[in-house]
Amino acid sequence: MKLKLGTNLGFAINRYIEPEIWAKIVAADLGLSSVQFVADLLNPFLPGEYIDKTANRVINSASEYGISIDSMFTSAYTRVNHLMHPDAEAREIWLGWFRRFIDLGQKFGAKTLGSHFGILTFDAFENNREFLIEEGVKNWQKLTHYAKDAGYEALIFEPMSVPREMAHTIPEAIDLMERVNADCGVPMRLCLDVGHAPHPDYRDPYPWVESLGKYSPIIHIQQTVLHKSNHAPFTAEHNKTGIITGEKMMAAMEKSGLDETILMFEIGHREHYDTEFAIIEDLKESVAYWRKWVKN
Repeated sequence: MKLKLGTNLGFAINRYIEPEIWAKIVAADLGLSSVQFVADLLNPFLPGEYIDKTANRVINSASEYGISIDSMFTSAYTRVNHLMHPDAEAREIWLGWFRRFIDLGQKFGAKTLGSHFGILTFDAFENNREFLIEEGVKNWQKLTHYAKDAGYEALIFEPMSVPREMAHTIPEAIDLMERVNADCGVPMRLCLDVGHAPHPDYRDPYPWVESLGKYSPIIHIQQTVLHKSNHAPFTAEHNKTGIITGEKMMAAMEKSGLDETILMFEIGHREHYDTEFAIIEDLKESVAYWRKWVKN
């Protein structure tokens, strides 16, 4: 297996948004060279002139610190209904949003880009589910062709934790992926998250990795417990009670048959006085833990 260690930039939202700052943290403090850029740091809804100016800062900072922006992803503020919004006009707006996000990632040299598949409202889940799922499939298919023209290798979506947020079981994740790939430009793949606590029959994270790891060019890693997605760091304190270990992950990935993936930290800290000032040290300790298995 070819493995690489990186970090999702969700930790930087509203704290370290300056490209010059987060790039220095990633490279100098964490010793990482791979990041997953999140839309919340530079939302495609912003004016084009501002996006271009800020994108240049990102490119220059990443180059200065030897950082590769391997993928693009939505995050906390952009965890919305988007391509499965109940309003057709809104779905079309979000389709344009993703095209601009793809354009931004092209500037950064990203090879994959993604999000959750889409989110159904409660009403839509009860009364219009199949139509909106098919709308999501069609919209993702359109984006795979757009991404191919932009030089991407794949689009990715993240299995979520409840039925209306999609792919909460292994068979459903495979089904959605295959439906998009029936007419795709670049292939649709997955972005597993080891901490998501989905359907009660699928809460053990390791069968997910064993079954779907080979479809996952990115895997979000976090420390968690069985029935909750904690997005906790891999510190000694959290590792005492957490269920994610390097040994078990290595075995599950080997069993999955994956050839190559990036293990991306997706670690979150609440805005609380006890954790606010521990972010960098917690991330450093998490990197040190995983360096026992992943050298790149």
